[in-house]
Amino acid sequence: MTRVQANLILLLAAAIWGGGFVAQSTAMQNIGPFWFVGLRFGIAALAVLPFAFMEARKMKSLPTGKELSGFGLVGLALLGGAITQQIGLVTTTVTNSGFLTGLYVIFVPVIAVVVYRRFPHWIVWPGALMMLGGIFLLSGGTFSKLNGGDIFSIICAFFWAIQITLAGRFVTTSNRPLALSCVQFAVCSILCCLMATVMEPFSLNAISNAWREILYVGLVSSGLAFVLQVIGQRYTTAPQAAIFLSSEALFAAMFAAAFLGETLSGIGYIGCALIFVTILLVELVPEFTRQRSAVYTQ
Repeated sequence: MTRVQANLILLLAAAIWGGGFVAQSTAMQNIGPFWFVGLRFGIAALAVLPFAFMEARKMKSLPTGKELSGFGLVGLALLGGAITQQIGLVTTTVTNSGFLTGLYVIFVPVIAVVVYRRFPHWIVWPGALMMLGGIFLLSGGTFSKLNGGDIFSIICAFFWAIQITLAGRFVTTSNRPLALSCVQFAVCSILCCLMATVMEPFSLNAISNAWREILYVGLVSSGLAFVLQVIGQRYTTAPQAAIFLSSEALFAAMFAAAFLGETLSGIGYIGCALIFVTILLVELVPEFTRQRSAVYTQ
């Protein structure tokens, strides 16, 4: 897979996640965030499990203990990001959540530099700032006051940054995207369901009322989109992946306007344009630089 194809896959994952924000928000009318996240990723783990076994059969070996430990760490980061995002959606809007979650576009390259001493292509830094600016404009260009949901969304962005960084590292070293996806889903689901038994009452009626959202988010936003993320990250860098994945805020705002009646201001459309310009720059500049270097070395 080429880097261009990988980044397009990440963009598709971002679009799916953007639509998932709507389901995540409406589900909170019927079910608590811990049970929702636990059931969501339980469905995702079961959906991916057969494909993980097919992957192991193709590679003629099961994941090693070291690989499973790494996958488990990704699952812990996923748990932190998923539950704080879901708690935040109880009291904040889909558009605000999309913007604040998008802060991971800044956190990822910083983590890559601090932890791995790995410096991204120079376009990533202005691209990250442009993406952040575009997401901010998309939210209307103002936050009069951060509420509790907004604070949880900011915390969520930090966990997503860790998840993106770790997923990129372990999928590269193991070459097992489906096993990684299945393990991270299972770890997140089991731990979240255990916490739910303490934090929230169990109600079959609540699950019945939210089953459409649980099923959609479990199979599509989790089972499909996270697998696409892991596959795409095999062929691109974590900072570039963060740029493309953060466009989920654009799709979240679009779906929120279509299904929840949240409206975009004129400045929001400017933010949409800035996001797409940033995506093009991050995609084209490294490719153009690589082609020029190849010409000069011939």
